[in-house]
Amino acid sequence: MLDSLRSCPTACVLLKSLAALCVLTVPWWSGAADARMVAKPVTWTFENARFRSVLVYDDAITAKRPGVLMVPAWFGVNDAAIRKAEDIAGKRYVILLTDMYGETIRPRNSDEARAATKPLLSNRGVMRRRVNFALEQLRSYADSAPIDLTRMAAIGFCFGGAAVLDLARSGADISSVVSFHGNLTTDDPDLAKQIRARVLVMNGADDATTSPDFGAFTQEMRRSPAPWEFTVIGHAVHCFTETEATASAGLCRYDAHAAAQSYSLMSQWLEDGFSSAK
Repeated sequence: MLDSLRSCPTACVLLKSLAALCVLTVPWWSGAADARMVAKPVTWTFENARFRSVLVYDDAITAKRPGVLMVPAWFGVNDAAIRKAEDIAGKRYVILLTDMYGETIRPRNSDEARAATKPLLSNRGVMRRRVNFALEQLRSYADSAPIDLTRMAAIGFCFGGAAVLDLARSGADISSVVSFHGNLTTDDPDLAKQIRARVLVMNGADDATTSPDFGAFTQEMRRSPAPWEFTVIGHAVHCFTETEATASAGLCRYDAHAAAQSYSLMSQWLEDGFSSAK
């Protein structure tokens, strides 16, 4: 069952037991098999560093669709992240899979990933500038990709969740932000007063990495003037959408139930945001 604890009209903390969730028998991105997916490398230079990202969309249809900035987990832009971006994009979105580290930094293990994220998590001003510049780049691709500039959003996973939350905290003019099992910390809780985007955050109840920050994050988000929801998924740990996290136990593990539920929630949250932006 789903228990809702509402602290204010625009804030909701949802505690979910996965035992009561149904497994989706058809992927939420059903129809992607008919797609002709483009995964186009794109580069830019910002603050003396060169970044290599990937623009992902279905080229079989010409209709304009929402632009979504996607920041991957801490291993950054790699083959697994591109596959995930393709699945999410389907026929519905144009996704910019965003390099936050610079093109020479491609972590191959957890130690390298931790080293790559440390400078950005310890200097959030740099992270906010980089993710905002990436959003500007996504908008600039509307000349060559079928992006509807009136419908823009951002999603992020693990470290990427921290990046898109900082994008929201910077006051970015987009409809929605969605964070999956993301880092919830901030260098300045008052930045929440600048949030304009609708923010959906989903973390596992048993996520030892982020659960210590649940209380402070909830208090921070009460300062946001925009709608927000914080969803805690029962029995899930960190990395629950990362299919490569296959350990039978540990801090980081894929969970098909939690992944399916969180993608469904994301889909509805984005659609609601795009509808309200019209």
